[in-house]
Amino acid sequence: MLTEFFAAAVDFTTLPVRPQAFTIPAFSLAGSEWGPFALRWYSLAYITGIAGAWVLMTRMIRQPGAPLSQKQLDDYITWATLGVIGGGRLGYVLFYNPDKYMADPMEILRLWDGGMSFHGGCFGVVAACFLHGWFSKYSGLRLLDLVATVTPLGLGLGRLANFVNGELWGRPTGTDWGIIFPDAGPEPRHPSQLYEAGLEGGVLFLILTLLFWFTPARLRPGLLSGVFGIGYGLSRYIVENYREPDRQLGILDSGLTMGQTLTLPLIAAGLLLLVLALIRKPVSQ
Repeated sequence: MLTEFFAAAVDFTTLPVRPQAFTIPAFSLAGSEWGPFALRWYSLAYITGIAGAWVLMTRMIRQPGAPLSQKQLDDYITWATLGVIGGGRLGYVLFYNPDKYMADPMEILRLWDGGMSFHGGCFGVVAACFLHGWFSKYSGLRLLDLVATVTPLGLGLGRLANFVNGELWGRPTGTDWGIIFPDAGPEPRHPSQLYEAGLEGGVLFLILTLLFWFTPARLRPGLLSGVFGIGYGLSRYIVENYREPDRQLGILDSGLTMGQTLTLPLIAAGLLLLVLALIRKPVSQ
């Protein structure tokens, strides 16, 4: 069956995936009609990513020399959630579709219609790390290292949810192989969402987890964050060559997509953090 999958185009609508994890049909209660209510995989990806990050970080701060307490971590999760949602939405509005939202600013609040930017969410989480660290009197950079280590979990789940939604599809493969996505035309396309889930999620999560648990990387502030910035940036830059550019933007005058353009500063910041982490003395346990 695997050979057949790679030998011909697959119609997305024939795959056993649906955007809704489950649906509660409409029902009557107290003389009123309620529903239907649906829980989407995309929402579950956010919830599971944040909850999973909290569980993993709870284990991580039990190691000697941890930068913050359990209570401080619990408080930070709320800040991080606001940073992800607020930063992700604002980033999409500013970088990907400013004309649409400036014409009708109330559309910005319609989160259920989609439209989130990783780079905006990343900025929101970084800001949350340093602000919470400043208010709570601990190193925001060391918290950022913890966050960077677990973030690929949420990224991978989010990309899988993009695939299930049949959105953010790839460019035409130019061959008989690929996936024919609804609303994307009859051409077989790259499942770029799965490429991103594998690189930004699986591979990056494995690298950072090994560095945290089996090397002294956690004692060099900024090192894990730097590896994340470089790893995510390179992964995103590569996969953008197979991902269909945003319809309203296309390929920019620079010859890059918006995703590639926003990723270059992230790679540069990652390199800077990595160099500084290696030349500074490690913290004590």
